[in-house]
Amino acid sequence: MAVPKILVTYRPPGAAIERLSRLGDVDLWTGDETMPRGDLLARVADAHALYSMLTDRIDEELLSRSPGLMVVSNMAVGHDNIDVAACSTRGIPVGHTPDVLTETVADTAFGLLIAAARRFREGVDYVREGRWGRWEPNLLWGEEIHGSTLGIVGLGRIGEAVARRAAGFGMRVIFTSRRAGAAAKNLAATQVDFAELLATADHIVIAVPLSEATHHMFDETALAAMKSTATLVNISRGATVDTDALVAALRSGRIGAAGLDVVDPEPLPADHPLLDLPNAFVIPHLGSSTARTRIAMANLAADNIAAALAGRPLPASVNPEVIPRPPPD
Repeated sequence: MAVPKILVTYRPPGAAIERLSRLGDVDLWTGDETMPRGDLLARVADAHALYSMLTDRIDEELLSRSPGLMVVSNMAVGHDNIDVAACSTRGIPVGHTPDVLTETVADTAFGLLIAAARRFREGVDYVREGRWGRWEPNLLWGEEIHGSTLGIVGLGRIGEAVARRAAGFGMRVIFTSRRAGAAAKNLAATQVDFAELLATADHIVIAVPLSEATHHMFDETALAAMKSTATLVNISRGATVDTDALVAALRSGRIGAAGLDVVDPEPLPADHPLLDLPNAFVIPHLGSSTARTRIAMANLAADNIAAALAGRPLPASVNPEVIPRPPPD
């Protein structure tokens, strides 16, 4: 085929660009911000491959303007920014980056859980504000982690990794999930319905992909059904939680605390009321943010493109039923 054009919407870490450069002509967006929509639509028009980030919207409008597109590869495990059905209809395989970030994100979940439940943000503020005086036996009591009940919403790869960590803390694990096989049995995890999980769990970790079914699944009603001392941790997508309802629940003491790697909207404005709450521990989408993991994600996204341009199945495909088109002569 003619030398393929590969559009990359943000510079990935490591040597991914060098790997892609061996496959074709790389058109790299070099701005510090998200690639503007207008630039994306203009530059994808003659692209054969699109190396995208979770901030890029890959929809019908974009696909209709890129007739030569052979593959979309998202440098993320989630793909709610991509109209996968529209890609499949056009015979375009969609790649993503599962597995390589599972353990790192599960580590983040437990970091958020401990920080929020044990009131570490309030402790840091207490020291920084010069309020630390004599030792007090009742200062900033938090909630127990060990021996408590952990509810996991979504027992996929990341949910399973969170459950494995919970075993080390002697936690009882309950979960809701669309699928649960041998992993749940091996983890001594018990499947319950959503209502029971909300009412029973001392701490809840959200580990589901964003979809119509999971959008705002933690709304005012769900939050009201949780224990008043419960901790909510979100490592999935911000829109699985109704942010306004969460602010109200945290402010009123309807739930105990929240540890959030993702929020809605994202990024969260600096003056957002959620950030004023002492029982909200918020970090800027750092779930997979280690050098080793992010470089592995970048390389896997590049490998997906390499496979598709060679007419081979993708190493990590969202729609594996779509067979890459053989490259034209």
